[in-house]
Amino acid sequence: QVTLVESGGGPVQPGGSLRLSCAASGWDLARHGIAWFRERPGKMREPVSCRSGDMSTYTNDKLEGRFSISLDTAENTMYLQMDRLEPQDTAVYYCASRQSFYCTLWQPQNTYIYWGNGTQVTVSS
Repeated sequence: QVTLVESGGGPVQPGGSLRLSCAASGWDLARHGIAWFRERPGKMREPVSCRSGDMSTYTNDKLEGRFSISLDTAENTMYLQMDRLEPQDTAVYYCASRQSFYCTLWQPQNTYIYWGNGTQVTVSS
């Protein structure tokens, strides 16, 4: 059985940082495309950042420079580092993985076969 479990969300003030974690079991994240998505209030779920098995990464242009994805292969855990957070970053953040080795930000979300349950990030003063 494959599970992805996010953690690290919570309240944070504008300008602050958070690091989200996504621990996987039953699935080797290093061998597949992995990604973070978010769903902001009243908006559709959108891609944030993804990482292919060859370690290439892609980040949403609007978030480039503030958000970054990484993978600890020894821990089989992926991370999303979020810096200089803004109120519009408030969302439920999801981790996901594809069967394919590769990812880009433009692939349909239904190509991601495993998903975490999400973790809430609230940016507010």
